[in-house]
Amino acid sequence: MSDAVSANLESVKKLGFTKEELIQELGYDDDVDFDLRDAIEDTIGSDLLTEEDHDVVDAVIYWWRDGDGDLVDALMDSLSNLGEGGIVWLLTPKQGREGHVSPSLIQQEAPSAGLHVTTTEGVSADWSAIRLAPRKKN
Repeated sequence: MSDAVSANLESVKKLGFTKEELIQELGYDDDVDFDLRDAIEDTIGSDLLTEEDHDVVDAVIYWWRDGDGDLVDALMDSLSNLGEGGIVWLLTPKQGREGHVSPSLIQQEAPSAGLHVTTTEGVSADWSAIRLAPRKKN
């Protein structure tokens, strides 16, 4: 197994994805980490679902860049198909990369969408992943 494949599988492990989970991908563009996407699909055993799919999903990965629009609206959209107990991984370019989004902005905006930041992981050379979980209902 190459070092790159091993690193991508380790990144997928950090994200917590397992076989047969349904994962929806939002914000796809030509700058995403294709090796990470492939490793996620290999782990779950199926293709990532797209914006057009309306299945209830276990998790959402959302590729988000500075300039993509209103973050609160995007985060609210990410909840549309999210099943109970599901999480959103907001993937943003790392600091110093084009499109970087300040973690403090995400901390500030996430609660308006009913989410809170739980952890941050480095998942590739160019992308960080911020785990957002829905607030518990009382």
